[in-house]
Amino acid sequence: MAEPRTASPRRLPALRRPQLLPRLLPPPPPLLLLLLLLPLPAPSLGLGHSAELAFSVEPNDDIANPGQPIVLGCKVEGTPPVQVSWRKNGAELPEGTHTTLLANGSLLIHHFRLEQGASPSDEGDYECVAQNRFGLLVSRKARIQAATMSDFHVHPEAVMGEEGGVARFQCQIHGLPNPLITWEKNRVPIDTDDERYTLLPKGVLQITGLRPEDSGVFHCVASNIASVRVSHGARLTVSGSGSGTYKEPTILVGPENLTLTVHQTAVLECVATGNPRPIVSWSRLDGRPIGVEGIQVLGTGNLIISDVTVQHSGVYVCAANRPGTRVRRTAQGRLVVQAPAEFVQHPQSISRPAGTTAMFTCQAQGEPPPHVTWLKNGQVLGAGGHVRLKNNNSTLSISGVGPEDEAIYQCVAENIAGSSQASARLTVLWAEGLPGPPRNVRAVSVSSTEVRVSWSEPLAHTKEIIGYVLHIRKAADSPKLEYQEAVSKSTFQHLVRDLEPSTAYSFYIKAYTPRGASLASVPTLASTLGEAPVPPPLSVRLLGSSSLQLLWKPWPRLAQHNGGFKLFYRPASAASFTGPILLPGTVSSYNLSQLDPSTVYEVKLLAYNQHGDGNATVRFVSLKGASERTGIVIGIHIGVTCIIFCVLFLLFGQRGRVLLCKDVENQLSPPQGPRNQRDPGILTLNGVSRGEGGQLGRDKKHVDAKELEQLFPPTGSAGQPGSRPTDPAAPAPCEETQLSTVQPQGFNLVAGRTTEVTSPCAAPGPIPAPQDVGLGLLSEGQTTQPPAVPAPQ
Repeated sequence: MAEPRTASPRRLPALRRPQLLPRLLPPPPPLLLLLLLLPLPAPSLGLGHSAELAFSVEPNDDIANPGQPIVLGCKVEGTPPVQVSWRKNGAELPEGTHTTLLANGSLLIHHFRLEQGASPSDEGDYECVAQNRFGLLVSRKARIQAATMSDFHVHPEAVMGEEGGVARFQCQIHGLPNPLITWEKNRVPIDTDDERYTLLPKGVLQITGLRPEDSGVFHCVASNIASVRVSHGARLTVSGSGSGTYKEPTILVGPENLTLTVHQTAVLECVATGNPRPIVSWSRLDGRPIGVEGIQVLGTGNLIISDVTVQHSGVYVCAANRPGTRVRRTAQGRLVVQAPAEFVQHPQSISRPAGTTAMFTCQAQGEPPPHVTWLKNGQVLGAGGHVRLKNNNSTLSISGVGPEDEAIYQCVAENIAGSSQASARLTVLWAEGLPGPPRNVRAVSVSSTEVRVSWSEPLAHTKEIIGYVLHIRKAADSPKLEYQEAVSKSTFQHLVRDLEPSTAYSFYIKAYTPRGASLASVPTLASTLGEAPVPPPLSVRLLGSSSLQLLWKPWPRLAQHNGGFKLFYRPASAASFTGPILLPGTVSSYNLSQLDPSTVYEVKLLAYNQHGDGNATVRFVSLKGASERTGIVIGIHIGVTCIIFCVLFLLFGQRGRVLLCKDVENQLSPPQGPRNQRDPGILTLNGVSRGEGGQLGRDKKHVDAKELEQLFPPTGSAGQPGSRPTDPAAPAPCEETQLSTVQPQGFNLVAGRTTEVTSPCAAPGPIPAPQDVGLGLLSEGQTTQPPAVPAPQ
């Protein structure tokens, strides 16, 4: 039923007579309880004959009336003898005159008390503890609280209504257990058989179809086992009948947000008025059907969901519709249903040979999802050593089991709605005649990557030993990162190689026979020796004509060993270095400034730790000509740009601008002199040589020379202003030509090679490169990366 509609007003009997009513009866006298539940003379119990220790009855949450007795139930099954005790708030509860341990393991509190002076309160979390020779078991926690009743924090208020209309009263009060709410009119309980009266458990009284005789004073009465309280009176006044004029549908009270536990009853209130009387319907915001089982509409539109489940969670929408039209008003509320933790997979008792791995799996569900913890003989078990927890603690793994691991293991699942526990026992099988653990295990560091481990053979049953297995892991790692190395039976020492320097390792050893493995030896620790760091990779970046930036990768681990970096630099011709400049291992760069642009510098970087300085990385860097090369590149780009504009203007017949650009081009372009064989390489711009530029020119539109002569006659001659040299073979002076030499970008000297540099002012010649270092001639913004890359030939 997606949208249940209002029917004839009905009330749920369970809502009118709450289940807490039986608790209002006087409790049985303590003597009767003692007769029914005889106390034990001793805590040693023989309760059941099941091999596994388990609870057939566990204590439940309860509310006690101060001064009255209360019994916390507990019943255990298992191999006798079984001892039962109790804990309160995690501490053992001593037996005394105030409490008694009963024959079936239950706990009797004779007179439940609140805290008074030196006497502690009996409120708290209680656990039943059972133990036999196989282990110890703890029950779920049961929270015991004292019954209370507060004053009303919301009293009903006076209401004035029209005949045929709707009146609503509400009161609110807190108590443990939840109070039973009833209503009185003129100090007389209201007639619950009148279908116009609707009582909701949360303290709401609705009256529909008002009549003059409904006028009076109404009181809210709240009662539980702790007390009975009566609210202030609120008067209802019913006036004459309404005018009968049309009134839009209006929702006076919509559903509230509710948080409940499974199996409780949800009451979603919806009170609507209007003329004509609106029709109230319900739906879910997600479009899913509400269903029919356990669903009822109470009064004029209240939705009742009995025995709620997690599937009932969602947003519910109350709609008030004017009959025969689409006019409607809506209100909505969210229902959250919580479910206590329960198991979908229980751990199973297992038996495992000594030295092998035992695993327990425990799957729990609930809303919200429960948190899982593990207990070993009643004590919280955490991950560490040979114990591992994974899959959100749902899997418990115990590697290399031994006699000390024999116990009862419990999986405890808990959320805000409740907790559950399940248990299983681990039995370790020990074959007869197995050797004991190897003795006198020692580990000694040999080098930065090697440790020698030695041991003595076990005391007994050594004839059947077929070999040993050495277990190795970093001391800081988890056991799952452990690895093993096999050793022959006649060898009592082993050299472990390929370890990391300055690192602590854990070692233990087992002896193996055809029947199985011995117990593990006592673990021993050893740290490898340290060593100086390796040379760090170094690159150089030019920031300007007098500054450099040195770059390398940070080594945070150096800080763990009192280490860092040392930086030295000097002019190549100087005898001594400037430095050391000490830098922490987390630093990855350093800037050198105020350098001489005409000088080649030697830069040296090394890493150090407590074991000394490592080898250095050396770089030779030259700043000479950096600013000139930057200006040359900018000038070439300007010249090329002007040539392109001249061609475009020529094609479009722009005479004046072509002449102007041509003069600019003649002033900025280099003189046409004889070229040597290196010209193509020297005049390469951004990867495009003059040859490539000539090809580009051939792709343009061809212009006839005679036509150009007619369009643009010569405007100057030799010797006149604006005239230019006519001899193409005449070279221009070097100091006046900035475009004559452009060195290839990224120029580097590489060990074992020679790179030539051509300049119009100096004869070309080879520059030999050092055999063990790199020299970089850098343009501004360029970076060298080790190792150096050969310059173009």
